[in-house]
Amino acid sequence: MKLYNTLTKQLEPFTPQDPARTTVYTCGPTVYDYPHIGNWFTFIRYDILVRTLMANQQTVAWVMNITDVGHLVSDADDGEDKLEKGAKREGKTAWDIAKFYGDYFVNAIDRLNFVKPTHLPRATDHIQEQIELIRLLESKGFTYQIDDGIYFDTSKFPTYGDFAQLDLDELQAGARVEHNPQKHQPTDFALWKFSPSDAQRDMEWDSPWGKGFPGWHLECSAMSMKYLGETLDIHSGGIDHIPVHHTNEIAQSEAATGKPFAHYWMHTNHILINDEKIAKSTGNGITLEDIEGKGFSMEDLRLHVLESHYRSQSRFSWDSLAAAHNRLLDYKAMAALRWQPIAALHDHATFEFSDVAGELLAILSEDLHTEAALHYLSSISKQTLAVLVSQEEVPAFEKMLQDIDALLGTKLAEVDDINEEQKALIAQRETARAHQDWDAADEVRKKLETYKIGLRDTPDGVIWFPL
Repeated sequence: MKLYNTLTKQLEPFTPQDPARTTVYTCGPTVYDYPHIGNWFTFIRYDILVRTLMANQQTVAWVMNITDVGHLVSDADDGEDKLEKGAKREGKTAWDIAKFYGDYFVNAIDRLNFVKPTHLPRATDHIQEQIELIRLLESKGFTYQIDDGIYFDTSKFPTYGDFAQLDLDELQAGARVEHNPQKHQPTDFALWKFSPSDAQRDMEWDSPWGKGFPGWHLECSAMSMKYLGETLDIHSGGIDHIPVHHTNEIAQSEAATGKPFAHYWMHTNHILINDEKIAKSTGNGITLEDIEGKGFSMEDLRLHVLESHYRSQSRFSWDSLAAAHNRLLDYKAMAALRWQPIAALHDHATFEFSDVAGELLAILSEDLHTEAALHYLSSISKQTLAVLVSQEEVPAFEKMLQDIDALLGTKLAEVDDINEEQKALIAQRETARAHQDWDAADEVRKKLETYKIGLRDTPDGVIWFPL
């Protein structure tokens, strides 16, 4: 298996540290509002990463964090905590917001048919681990205290700008009015923020330095190392995390342990709508509920995500989602053939059903080219619908559907048979056609369409398919 490694800027063979356990960490959501589809593009793509690793016989420990405290609206360590902001927006407490949107996310990844992460840790459940990490950094001389908190001194970490290829001299020279003039360098970041003296926060904890809350970057290091060890195999997230969040994670983690934080770094590119980056601030933060409100399914969205490569700058549109829906209907029409095999094949496809999963896995194992995988699968679907499935091929065909689902997160093996009443209607239509009663035959076809069942007449008889 090969993956593009942001750390080395090249495609590399993937080799886990431990052949018996591959560790993957994904930066998860900040649960102050509903995730938008830009978030879901990223998360679905890392679900495919885990599925591909598993198909390559890897035992995967996958951790995705839930940020429910400490993520300020600015990367410059100022402004309002997003959870506090959400609380004010809805007239609730930050704890209420964290629980509601955290629970929503856990439910939503089930709706989207994710592989279940090994752990979905919440930052508020790991305050002590974060405090201990700060204490370790403090003991090694990487921290300093100013009026509003404890900060990481990036000047003490000589390779700070290497990962994101930052020009630190340029950043220093170009620094405008400092939001916090006490910071030693513009790149220094908060490890612990003190609670304001004139107000009480919903979320605050006692610490050796005073009452407050952890910085956003800290939780990923503390929780990933708790569950996956000091050095990860793969750390994944969005491309926008490279210059600040992931750079800070590397600095604090490697300063604490003296070891590489991750051997492979993977990043998804931006998703655009009308050539604008998706963000709630621009008013184009489409949610899962918006998608369902337009009559599309979670499977439609998954296929739309897979139609572009994770490192490409992808575009969302309702027309593209409709095209993904039509592609899914083609796949489901193919899947429905398991319930209506023909006696024997008279034509042959250019492939064997038993070979399809291997071909798909080979495509995905070259840096997760999901768009190529769907192109291949569409060719399989087209050929299968043309030649149909014989009785003797059904076991291999069913195994193929199960393997496709395991790789792509689809639900083709769950396409069910029609019921006896609907089969009787098809038989009624065939009788009408035999008597050349075309009006009656058309009436039956229309009635079946109300059940979301379409019909296709072939030399081997009528074939039904889902609409």
